[in-house]
Amino acid sequence: MRIHNLYTDDKGESHFRDIEVDWAEERRGSRLSKRLPATGIIFRETKSDNTVDWHTAPRKQYIVNLQSGVKITASDGESRIIGQGEVLLVEEIGRAHV
Repeated sequence: MRIHNLYTDDKGESHFRDIEVDWAEERRGSRLSKRLPATGIIFRETKSDNTVDWHTAPRKQYIVNLQSGVKITASDGESRIIGQGEVLLVEEIGRAHV
């Protein structure tokens, strides 16, 4: 399983990379990752025509798109569409355009 990852380099510029989920076990026909730490969950519904200006993510966070997709642009200029059902891990402390 691929996860989009938005991270910041040593110079403060944000970039995308792909990371793969490490499977820790298999049971009853399913693969499971190790348990990941979390402090909470927020559900957010956004209008389809919503545009957010350049901003920094407030914290390290996993974003799971349940409906449609979103275009995100890193400060290095690369844009990705994170599609329905895809996961984005944001570890970016620079600037991104969502």
